[in-house]
Amino acid sequence: MKKLERSARFSFGELRAEAVLLNDSCHVLLYGGQSPHIGCTVLAQPRPSLTGDGSGGATASVLNVCGHKDEALCRLLAETVAARTQRVTVCSGGFHQDGITPEQIGEVVQAARALAEELVGEVH
Repeated sequence: MKKLERSARFSFGELRAEAVLLNDSCHVLLYGGQSPHIGCTVLAQPRPSLTGDGSGGATASVLNVCGHKDEALCRLLAETVAARTQRVTVCSGGFHQDGITPEQIGEVVQAARALAEELVGEVH
């Protein structure tokens, strides 16, 4: 079992990822903002890409807490790690910031992409 902790900073805070590698699977806790929480869980299974080009893809199952919008971040991370590392991947977590603007949401999504890339580099 291997544990990884990574964070990505942006103009108004940071997003954190804590990952545990369990043989051929990966479990990630993703959180940040002024009120971190569990708002979503995504289970992603690796599969061949639907494009037929031989690349990897992932199929995801999602559980959302009613009223939460954390799926975008958790899905991005789970599907990226699963597709690129061929590991079943679970990502649970949540990010909340009062009064967040569309530009700030973009920063959080970019941070999630950066964390996904870091994890792929470490896991692969």
